[in-house]
Amino acid sequence: MKANQYMKRILFFLFIFCACIVHAQEEAIKEAETAYTGENYEEAIQKYESILADHGESSQIYYNLGNAYYKSGQIAPAILNYERALLLDPGDSDIRFNLQLAKQRAVDKIEPVGEFFLNRWFHSVQAMGATDSWARLGIVSFLFLIGCLLLFFFSRRIRLRKVGFYAGIVFLIIVIFSNIFARNQKNERINRTEAIVFSPTVTVKSSPDASGTDLFILHEGTKVSVKSTLGEWNEIESEDGNVGWMPVKDIQII
Repeated sequence: MKANQYMKRILFFLFIFCACIVHAQEEAIKEAETAYTGENYEEAIQKYESILADHGESSQIYYNLGNAYYKSGQIAPAILNYERALLLDPGDSDIRFNLQLAKQRAVDKIEPVGEFFLNRWFHSVQAMGATDSWARLGIVSFLFLIGCLLLFFFSRRIRLRKVGFYAGIVFLIIVIFSNIFARNQKNERINRTEAIVFSPTVTVKSSPDASGTDLFILHEGTKVSVKSTLGEWNEIESEDGNVGWMPVKDIQII
């Protein structure tokens, strides 16, 4: 009897604790939104940054933070936070639209290397949903697949067995691709290799040394891929395929 009472008390205090955290987060978001609508963008930035530090990642908070940076004229941080928001919610069209607006204000206009059309199609389909959405779709499709298998093996009608067979193939394909998409997006979130240049101007070197040969120049807001790290230097690749070395301090990982 006493054990049950203790358990109820623990659950009650946990509920109160969680409710307080949610309430505090909602109040912080309201304060940040008030600062943003009042055009106090620096205050809004500070509050959104605090929310992320205190409550963890959120695509909506990253998006709002990107908007605040964009309004304050800080393009590199705006692009960084839009990219982080898009990493968590690839299917959000508002994030993509604002990211393109911010990129138009960046100095470097780099055209990405051409991609094979099947890879482009694969990535565009994958970007239609977030990791959790693909995982839910995979689970639901798997349940339907089981239903189709039962229909195929136990139905006495030939027509229903055919329906179960062909529908099962469709749901099997959905299950496979949903799991692939969810796994890829999860890996991208865990192993983050893309970054945004934060220095106004940085010269990319041929070697991880200040005395290395100058290869090309990048400006703040440009997106690069980090291939490796050696001490205080990163080997990076730009979207047009150029490779070189630049200081770690000059970029921020998405």
